[in-house]
Amino acid sequence: MIARFSVAIALVGMLVCAVLGGLLRAGSLPPLPYGSQLIGQSAGLHAVLMLPVFLGSVIAIERAVAVRLRWAYLAPLCCVAQGLLLLAAEGQQAFPWITALGGAASLCFVAVSALLLARQPATHTMLMLMAALAWLGGNVVQASQRDVNVALLWWFAFVVLTITAERLEMSRLLPRHPVSRPLLLSALLCLLAALVTALVDLRIGLLLFGIALLTLAGWLCCFDVARRTVRSRGLSRYMAVCLLSGYGWLMVSGLGWIGLGLEWGVHPDAGLPLRDVALHALGLGFIWSMVMAHAPVILPAVARVKVLYGPWFYGPLMVMHASLLLRCGGGWWHADLLASGASLNAIAIISFALTMLASAWAWRYRHHGVAADTV
Repeated sequence: MIARFSVAIALVGMLVCAVLGGLLRAGSLPPLPYGSQLIGQSAGLHAVLMLPVFLGSVIAIERAVAVRLRWAYLAPLCCVAQGLLLLAAEGQQAFPWITALGGAASLCFVAVSALLLARQPATHTMLMLMAALAWLGGNVVQASQRDVNVALLWWFAFVVLTITAERLEMSRLLPRHPVSRPLLLSALLCLLAALVTALVDLRIGLLLFGIALLTLAGWLCCFDVARRTVRSRGLSRYMAVCLLSGYGWLMVSGLGWIGLGLEWGVHPDAGLPLRDVALHALGLGFIWSMVMAHAPVILPAVARVKVLYGPWFYGPLMVMHASLLLRCGGGWWHADLLASGASLNAIAIISFALTMLASAWAWRYRHHGVAADTV
């Protein structure tokens, strides 16, 4: 119990640092007299804290719960240790330890994913293993101290492939259109080509990455079960709205990565708004929409905390999408609009966390309170 609480507090702390660092990068925070060194350090580590550390930890915890093996928890524990060391370390002295912890986390996660594939050979478990290998590949790129943009592609691929695998698992019982498998295979091959090509030529890698995201977005929009569940009610409809809106942002992100590839090394200043669109349409518009969609289901399964669903769940989702429209659209014309959108992004994340806490309390109050009154 104490270990779980400690890990949860560490993850929340790293998420807060990552969000504050992102706000500082976007120009949304004024100079802070207290804790400015930590926040400044978090700004430089924003992508690492969000992708392989925070999301890596959350995904690894979910997978460890699924396999029900104690050693599987080594992956999230190494992730948390890596994040804490990143925030505490100064200079390059701790870099070998940081990369070693990241490598250990991803290697353990690869072993867990391989075990799941052995237990249940299927397309979605194969995709899970591919995602794990992409995480490992990103950590290897980071350890080799290559361009951080290359590592970003591998880490993003880890999360995108994980989400695609989960959606494929949810839709596996639906009848398949003949074009479904070839379209998915084309997207995966293009994504793999993007990751490998980026090691040699980043510009072409960015172009292929954008094309892969566009293809995946088209596949998800056409063949995901959310197209049917959006016509239902309650939690199922809310999840479908999150998913379908996230797929829209995945398309926007794909276009952003393609545009960034076309501008890369040609007009560096012109590529800055495109970079923000590419990164945050994917990281917030797509990935965080998936978090909002799955959290009400995953939280009870992983943390054994049940939540009471209500229409108030749509509030943070609307704020997130509106703030992204402001950030991605307004950022082209003025930096202040980008900063305002980033601030509202943070508000959306905070409001979603508060919504989950309030819903967990509401479920507990309703059920325990009714039981107490009955007695």
